Amino acid sequence: MTRSNGTDGKRRGTAVVVGAGIGGLAAAITLRRVGFDVEVHERAGELRPAGTALSVMSNSMTALASLGIDLRLEERGRVIETAELMTSTGGRIKTMPYRDLAESLGAPSVCISRSELQAALLEAAGDCPIHLGSAATGYDIGQDGVRVRFADGGETRADLLVGADGIHSAVRRQLAGPEQLREAGYLCWLAVTPFDHPTLTPGFNGHYWGRGQRFGLHDIGHGHAYWWGTRNMSAESARGWKGTREDIARTFGGWADVVTEVIRATPEEAVHAVPAQDRPFLERWGEGPVTLLGDAAHPMLTALAQGGSTAIEDAVVLAHSCAAAADPVSGLRAYEAARRDRTRWLVDNSYSLSRNEQEERPLAIALRNTLMRYAPTPLLMRPFRTAMTYTSPDLGRDGAAPSPASL
Repeated sequence: MTRSNGTDGKRRGTAVVVGAGIGGLAAAITLRRVGFDVEVHERAGELRPAGTALSVMSNSMTALASLGIDLRLEERGRVIETAELMTSTGGRIKTMPYRDLAESLGAPSVCISRSELQAALLEAAGDCPIHLGSAATGYDIGQDGVRVRFADGGETRADLLVGADGIHSAVRRQLAGPEQLREAGYLCWLAVTPFDHPTLTPGFNGHYWGRGQRFGLHDIGHGHAYWWGTRNMSAESARGWKGTREDIARTFGGWADVVTEVIRATPEEAVHAVPAQDRPFLERWGEGPVTLLGDAAHPMLTALAQGGSTAIEDAVVLAHSCAAAADPVSGLRAYEAARRDRTRWLVDNSYSLSRNEQEERPLAIALRNTLMRYAPTPLLMRPFRTAMTYTSPDLGRDGAAPSPASL
């Protein structure tokens, strides 16, 4: 491991991070910042960004700034201006002023390709060792910390282990035992493509709502658009979908012109199909010198656009907690206590909002859209303000972060 001194000059021990996704790289960066020697193990044989694009919201930017970390994402992506809620044919329902909200919180929200975010994280990680093709299979806790086992028969020892290995986490599987995914009953298509259209103004984020279907279109800068579409279907159909781009185009036939045009402009190989899945909230994230982070701890649906941002937040709180603790194990338990209420709220609200947005009953849709159109904007923005607000936990008092309801 590369030796790391914290910003206070202290060295705090060694850490193994399993998973080199957003959460894993963020954990490596933040733990090194506070003085841990870190190595990352990733099962994939090469570092390729998983997916297409995402939003990195104000809360994660504020969290990183608390450790003096600036990834300069505004230069790599596009600052979100507004979210336009529209009918499937483009009739405006509501404008949600995201830039105004972000400015009130002191940090922008950015829509960015996963490849650009990965590049920013790798640059910030510097010379941190990242072992590829290194699939963790389990761990053993002993007097000397934790030993992590790998599929090739190797192992490594550290003072703490962070399982950031995603929704199918091997670390979580050993900790929590067999679990079932929670399948939301719809499929997501996602793509990034070069695209130019009068509707796609700088910072544009359009959300088109139909009957059991949605479509999102986002400016991510540099002449590229990120789009996603959803459609209700059985969990089995969503898991096994084998259709084509033409099938997607037919699914959204008759929608707003910009929707049909961006689908037609996207190469077949650029489209990814992903079943909508999360897990019921897990109350216990760790044992001894082992903990979970990001999707390994609390996978969530996309309605609040907080999956990646919450993983980054986790990494920051983990580093603060371990830096403030007398020993690594105490730091992990403080981190888990500080994150539990907020992440439970995010998982639950992302799930309920997704169900509302995937509504397919005509009368319920009409009522929903009418309420959205005439309800006061601050009221509608309240859950997003809660999600986008980062409050550093008072770890010295009781190890618990403020409840989301108090924000």
